[in-house]
Amino acid sequence: MADDNDIVLLNISGQDRPGLTSGLTSVLAEYGAKVLDIGQANIHDTLSLGILFKIQSGKKSAAVLKDLLFKAYELGIQAKFTPITHEHYENWVTLQGKDRYIVTILGEKLAAEQISEVTKIISEKNLNIDSIKRLTGRLSLVKEEEYPRACIQLSIRGKIENKAEFTEKFMQISSELDVDIAFQEDNIYRRNRRLVCFDMDSTLIQTEVIDELAELAGVGEEVRAITESAMQGEIDFKESFKRRMNLLKGLSEEVLQEVAVNLPITKGAKRLIDTLKKYGFKTAILSGGFTYFGHYLKEELGMDYVYANQLEIKDGVLTGGYVGDIVDGEKKAEYLKEIAKNEGIDISQTIAVGDGANDLPMLNLAGLGIAFHAKPTVKDNAQNSISSIGLDGVLYLLGYHDRHIDLLE
Repeated sequence: MADDNDIVLLNISGQDRPGLTSGLTSVLAEYGAKVLDIGQANIHDTLSLGILFKIQSGKKSAAVLKDLLFKAYELGIQAKFTPITHEHYENWVTLQGKDRYIVTILGEKLAAEQISEVTKIISEKNLNIDSIKRLTGRLSLVKEEEYPRACIQLSIRGKIENKAEFTEKFMQISSELDVDIAFQEDNIYRRNRRLVCFDMDSTLIQTEVIDELAELAGVGEEVRAITESAMQGEIDFKESFKRRMNLLKGLSEEVLQEVAVNLPITKGAKRLIDTLKKYGFKTAILSGGFTYFGHYLKEELGMDYVYANQLEIKDGVLTGGYVGDIVDGEKKAEYLKEIAKNEGIDISQTIAVGDGANDLPMLNLAGLGIAFHAKPTVKDNAQNSISSIGLDGVLYLLGYHDRHIDLLE
């Protein structure tokens, strides 16, 4: 069956001003045109607007183009028309069934080289970039930023045969060019995350509490060596925990409060937790550290759950023992599942953030696992990582723009 309609792509460029879209669409409305697609971008007050429309062939088609040109001249903008064949249009329509993904690029600053290398990989895999969005606010060239951060989000579409190879190339760029690149499927779960679980030491706080306690107990060097070996995955976490606990025997309980009130909270943590709370997320601390400090942070940051190890204290001093099960990597993953089940949240709607080898089970179980300023072995085995900015970088992986965040402050 023949179609007596023309399909035309109208591209508009020029200085942005109020009334442009209204003026152009009113012309299309006069001729009964049907809008098939419309999109707009605005960079530094310069507009780029595209309208794909269908119009009856013949005199009506010629007349609408003429009136659109006149309206563009009147508005002080440039108009370009591109005829689209029905075959080309139908091929384009079939692309909407292709898989969709989100690539997030973030760092203190983004250079052309970083964006070029990422988009080159996307191009080599014959993937389409549907849209590019800047998620961070505009940077001043005069005023020095106290906490510089830059993030753009690419929405891409197409078939990826080998996702592991794809992400491996991103990891290589990330390492070479000092930039974080996150890769996620753009599905319903990504847009509906509900639970975020955090490791505590070297994630929510910028220290390993057990190392600080060890310093005060005079065994800092021995405990730090065991901690580092455990975080690198060189020795079993449970064994390392028992060895370190034994070295703390005799430490006064009063020291715990002193350490707690001086915990160095990670940059961006408060901004992240405040935003998550206001948008209705549940948050949890799942730590191989201690409940004493976990509960302190829970109150300080306003979080929902804490699961960690309980110190055994008798007569006001640490016995070198502990109460209950050791919270190791497997236990963290179990707690993540338990909280999700209790809250009625699908596991795909969960996020886990951590830095050590004992965080990998929960990072790989969660719908989105993020290695935060992590050890190399952890980054290599996690779904995504953030190493260039603070903990609030998690918000950009969720697609939040600074205006969504700052609106709540």
